[in-house]
Formats: sequence, structure tokens, C-alpha cells
Amino acid sequence: MSDVINRVLVAIPAVAFAVLIIWQGGWVFAAGIGLLAVICVHELSVMLERARPVRLAAMLGVLGLVVAGTAGDERQVLLALAATVPVTFALAVAMPQRERVTASISATLLIIVWIGLGVAHAAMLRGLDHGGALVVMILLGTFVGDTFAYFGGRAFGRRKLAPAISPNKTVEGLLFGVVIGTLIVWYWSRTYSDDGWISGVDGLLLGLTVVIAAPIGDLFESLIKRDMGTKDTGTLFGAHGGALDRVDAALFALVAGYYVWLLLA
Repeated sequence: MSDVINRVLVAIPAVAFAVLIIWQGGWVFAAGIGLLAVICVHELSVMLERARPVRLAAMLGVLGLVVAGTAGDERQVLLALAATVPVTFALAVAMPQRERVTASISATLLIIVWIGLGVAHAAMLRGLDHGGALVVMILLGTFVGDTFAYFGGRAFGRRKLAPAISPNKTVEGLLFGVVIGTLIVWYWSRTYSDDGWISGVDGLLLGLTVVIAAPIGDLFESLIKRDMGTKDTGTLFGAHGGALDRVDAALFALVAGYYVWLLLA
């Protein structure tokens, strides 16, 4: 129980920051997620240090994707992503030591695609009608689903979900998180506003998308951390890890949620 309380206390400042920038929207939101993205790039660059990623190229890449997602749409995001390839190449060539340059470029592009596309889609999502509510719904489903997957796993977990990647996760915990997370998103869709901008069915489908995509993002990061022999990506939240540890699931959920909402809308 004390671990849960500590998690909640650590999360309060992050939640307050997220609510503030989501409410403001526009370039304030872009600045906030840009800062978060840069922190995540730093953490991941340190974790992938053996591959010597080009940190400057990765930071410029994710910031460019945030700008593209805020000022444009999918086409601008795609153009910004394409531009990161020659930029990464140029900065990699300019590095003092060029050994293992292929690994450097590969690691850099992994960072840009993983973190950059997540924050770019967050920016595009916030720019839609009712975008603030959509971002909140996706983040709520992500973190509630993860929390209840933790509780469900501890209470009912018997079968390991992915023992080679994340031994503590269970099938029962995942199902518990999927059900509760989906219902939370649906409930938000029913109580946020009465102007009918989202139906109950759409709320259920969006919630289900989020709670399926989020654990995949969590497992994706777990696989990389296990490969690198690292427990956490950073120490920003003390014993509870770094910024990337807190948003790994959301980076996947935001992308999936954006395209599902476009289909639903």
C-alpha cells in the first residue's frame, strides 16, 4: 500500500502540469510536450549510450515533429519525420568519432520515431475539435488501465503475460486493466459534456483502443530496457524512474487514439 501511496504522491505534480498545458492548448501545449520530449530523448540517449546516438539530431527531430503536429496535420508530420533522416546523417558525419556510425544513426532514428511521433500525434489530437477532452480521455484510460492492471495482477494474476520481457505482468492483470480503463473512458465520454459530440459507443471504442495500445507501449519500453540491462530510463521521479517510464504507454496510446478518433468522427 505504501508503494501505491508513493506513486500517487509522485504523480501529483506531473498530473497538475499535464492538466495545465492541456487546458491552455496551442503553443503552450506544444512547449510543454516539447520539454517532456527533450527530457525523454536525454534519458533514452543515456540508456542507448553504447550505440552513441546523435543526441542533438534526436532533440531537433522531436521538436520539429511537435511543431509540425501543432501547426499542420499528418502531411507536415510526415515531412518533418522525413527531414530527420538527412539531418541525422549530417550531424552523424560531423561527429568527432565516426566508429559504428550505422548504430548511431539507427539509435537516433529509433528515438525520433518512438518519442517524436507520440508527441506529434498528441499535438495534432489537441488541435482537433474537443481536442483537450480527447487528450484527457486517452491519458486517463492509459494511466487508469495501467494502475488497475497492477492491482488486478497482484490480486488475481496467475498466468504470465510476457515473462521474457516483463515478468511481473499477468494476463489477468491486463484483462482487469482493459475492462476498468475502457469503462473509465466511456464514463468520461458520458459525463464530460451534454452536447453530443461523442456517443457512448464511440467512447467505448476509443477506450478499448487506448487500453490495448498502452500495454504494447509499456512492453516495448520494457524490451529495450531489458536488452540494455537497465531497470529505469532515468531518475526524474526518484525510485519510480524517469519521464519515459511514465509516458511510454501514452506514446503508443496517443497515436492509436488519434487515428481511431478520425475514423469515428
